[in-house]
Amino acid sequence: MPITKTHEIHKRRFGRNLGVALTLLGFVAIVFLLTMSKIRNGGSVEAFDHSVRPSITQSEGESQ
Repeated sequence: MPITKTHEIHKRRFGRNLGVALTLLGFVAIVFLLTMSKIRNGGSVEAFDHSVRPSITQSEGESQ
């Protein structure tokens, strides 16, 4: 026998779940937009992995 009446607690849980879902969606959107912005601006997409790479180090003749 299915429950057809919704209790008041179900409405409150739905509201909280919706809030958490919207917050998570907002966070994902911010991370996505920051990633796309960095890629479009030509920033370095190499991560720091504790190894020396010539592409991210300066040579002796270069200045900042």
